Amino acid sequence: MLYNIVMRTSKTLSITLPPEMLSRAERIAKRENRTMSELVREALRRYERTAWWDEMNAYGRAKAEELGLTEADVVPLTKEVRKQRARRPIRGKK
Repeated sequence: MLYNIVMRTSKTLSITLPPEMLSRAERIAKRENRTMSELVREALRRYERTAWWDEMNAYGRAKAEELGLTEADVVPLTKEVRKQRARRPIRGKK
């Protein structure tokens, strides 16, 4: 006898939510025609993106402070860097 064995590519997670939060999540899932799993996966993706941006902003602010730069310096410095890059020849082309 041959059996088709399907390997799951995901794992089950059990979480607890306060009743009000669960109700809101269920309403959102219903409104967006999603499963609760899809809703939680999307929430995690958004959390990861936000955390990444927060880390990048903290790094940038620390570097700016280290270099003595302010927000007012950003636009002129960006224009200068872009101007310098535009003058550089493209690698492999003469």
